[in-house]
Order: sequence, then C-alpha cells, then structure tokens
Amino acid sequence: MKRKPHTPDEKAKLVIEVLKGERTINEIAAENEIHPNMLTRWKKEAIEGLPSVFENSSAKKRKEQKVHESELDELYAQIGKLTTQNEWLKKKSGI
Repeated sequence: MKRKPHTPDEKAKLVIEVLKGERTINEIAAENEIHPNMLTRWKKEAIEGLPSVFENSSAKKRKEQKVHESELDELYAQIGKLTTQNEWLKKKSGI
C-alpha cells in the first residue's frame, strides 16, 4: 500500500482537531484514513515546536549568528593549522 503524502496544512488542521479534544484520536484517524500513531506523532511534534512560534526573531537571529561565528573561528583555526603544516612540509622537502 502506498503512503499518501500530507501537506503541512492538512497536518496542522488534524492536529488542531486532536488538540480540541472534541473527538478521539481514533475517530479522527479513521475519518481521514490515517493511522492513530501518526496523529499522535504529529501532535507531539506540534507541541514540542510550539515554543518556537513565540520565540523572539531577533533572539533567534543572534543565536544563529553565534553559531555561525563559532564555526568561522573553528574554520580559521583549521586554516591556520594547515597553512603552518604546509609551510613546514615545504621547508623540510626543500621546495
């Protein structure tokens, strides 16, 4: 049996319906031909991702900037190390 792809909009509507609690997960799953475990997983992912909706965008940008700067520092350190090794090898080989 082939899996039916679900759009993010469909997933969101189903999760909202599950969170309302008016019907059981099994009822919603049967109506939409989805396994109840899939709805449970989508609900869990939605609840875990909910804090990011309210996260300050500037704080998120600062966090990404810090990660980017740390990666740059690491890469520059690696470039320096490799340059030093290259120079040492040139000197030892007589080139």
